[in-house]
Amino acid sequence: MSRSRKPSVFQVGKVRDDGRTVVVSGWGLGLCASGCACHRHPVAGHLAIAEDQAGGRLGLASFSEDGCDCCEPWTAEELSAILRDLDTVAGLQAQEPLAG
Repeated sequence: MSRSRKPSVFQVGKVRDDGRTVVVSGWGLGLCASGCACHRHPVAGHLAIAEDQAGGRLGLASFSEDGCDCCEPWTAEELSAILRDLDTVAGLQAQEPLAG
């Protein structure tokens, strides 16, 4: 297993794949673990999402002239895996009754 640096996810969205086109929508991204200033707009201070529709990637825009390499965007496959994991967790039943 390899570990990579990704922006945090604070809102889960959708991934639709019709075999020809992949649409990623509704996802909310926050700062990456390094929390570097390159993702914050130099005047307004907000974050902006960078979407690569052709490549199926969703990440944070960089406002640094040289770009940045502190994190990498999420792929549509990774976001789909998050949705599958959430569905699996939601379908689990408690093995033991709650105390009380």
